[in-house]
Amino acid sequence: MKTSIECNNVSIKYITGDLKAIGLKEYVVRHLVGKYHVEEFWADKNITFKINEGDMLGIIGTNGAGKSTLLKAVTGIMKPGEGSIHTKGRIAALLELTSGFDGDMTVRENTFLRGAMLGYTKDFMVKKYDEIIAFAELEEFQEYTFNQLSSGMKSRLAFSIACLVNPDILILDEVLSVGDGAFRVKSGEKMKQILETGVTGILVSHAVSQIRELCNKVLWIDHGNQIAFSDDVEKICNAYEAFLMDNPLPTNDEEMTALASIFEKKMEEEKLERIRRRTKKLENLLEKGSNISPVSAAINVVAKHNPELLNAEAVRSSQFAASVELSMLENLEQLETESQESGMEVPNDTGT
Repeated sequence: MKTSIECNNVSIKYITGDLKAIGLKEYVVRHLVGKYHVEEFWADKNITFKINEGDMLGIIGTNGAGKSTLLKAVTGIMKPGEGSIHTKGRIAALLELTSGFDGDMTVRENTFLRGAMLGYTKDFMVKKYDEIIAFAELEEFQEYTFNQLSSGMKSRLAFSIACLVNPDILILDEVLSVGDGAFRVKSGEKMKQILETGVTGILVSHAVSQIRELCNKVLWIDHGNQIAFSDDVEKICNAYEAFLMDNPLPTNDEEMTALASIFEKKMEEEKLERIRRRTKKLENLLEKGSNISPVSAAINVVAKHNPELLNAEAVRSSQFAASVELSMLENLEQLETESQESGMEVPNDTGT
């Protein structure tokens, strides 16, 4: 596999209080009164990772971790103070969704403007234009100025342009949550399609579920420091979510594994609690219900979501059998057979 992005000991710092930050007047005043000084703040320190063509890297970390700063360095907007970054291919980046657009120009004009900024020819954008507008769901707003659009419309247009112009590297900073629920689903599906074509991606998101679903590699940064870089996305995400539960940062792989186990145990406990509540509801229906319909409906729901709670033979011989989906029972009997063959007992808390 060819390497698309490689970061070697990348460190980036901000300087506060210098001439560029405070202006000439304040600079002179501070010098005259002897109060001039600058402070250095390292947004990222010694970040190292490498991803190949077709990889999707998820970057996780709390606010102020240095995620967006790192993305700006990868795209070339910023230069690292130390270390090096090497990229291969055309980069399309969505860092600040509405940047690069002219508020007084129309949607049509802005689409071509953004395409030109990404380095695409006018002929290419003409071929792609209808597809971009359709995906952004802006067919009726093509002659509106950018300022007349809602924030959701602006975000959809930016996302659509970035995704439909065939970049080699696609960088997304908290943008898969744009638009309404339907568009979020569509944008997620589009990302999956893009990745299947071999495009390399980097996704920054506070939604860990998106990282789990879309990424095959993960980078965890905390206050500019690299905590982990791994292809074990599930383990690192579990450890990160456990950290968000007020557990200490891991300093080695053993602590990372232990932290992940804390989260996994919590999820298992919550799952068992949900099963317990559903079981209790079903027990109440079975004890009180004289009407076959609600009891049968409850059995069907449990058979679908938690079949291990039922006894297929007992259900078939009960008065509710005629109202229960037989396919559900067939799946349940298969589960019981497999469990018996493996020497495991299928729990039956309801007696049904």
